[in-house]
Amino acid sequence: MKNVLNNMFGPKICKQMPLGDAEFDKLGFALKSEINTIFGRSLAIRALDSGSDNAAEIELNNLSNPYYDVERFGISFVASPRHADILIVTGAVTQNMAIAVRKTFDAMPSPKLVIALGDDACSGGIASGGYGVLGGVDKILPVNLKIPGNPPEPAQIINSLLGLMQSLRKK
Repeated sequence: MKNVLNNMFGPKICKQMPLGDAEFDKLGFALKSEINTIFGRSLAIRALDSGSDNAAEIELNNLSNPYYDVERFGISFVASPRHADILIVTGAVTQNMAIAVRKTFDAMPSPKLVIALGDDACSGGIASGGYGVLGGVDKILPVNLKIPGNPPEPAQIINSLLGLMQSLRKK
């Protein structure tokens, strides 16, 4: 019992982690302002893996962890494409996933926005030219934004979303 109390109230072994990144927060709140201007509500994102190595998905999932917490900026991830404003596709589109990617896109309400996340989704990546790979997402869907990187960092994803929202507002 003494060890438990000592661990709880004694000196800490680990250093205190910073609670947030001021630059990331600045980007996020600017994005929230753009989302409110364009949509008048939160932004719903449907993530779709079309044949990736999960590197981009890990970074996309990191956006929902307590450190980044993008829900405070009005971004939510949804399970159904029928509720999505944006479709984020990760990975090169494989022959087996082409129909599923197309059906997911078709199920989305208009306006349909598509983002290719990561090098594989942008150009097919290292699997490009393989017999089972069609290539990047732009081979079968109209892509509004490409976010290169293997994988792109969460701050890069937020910055790219901000750029997309600003370009939509100008149109």
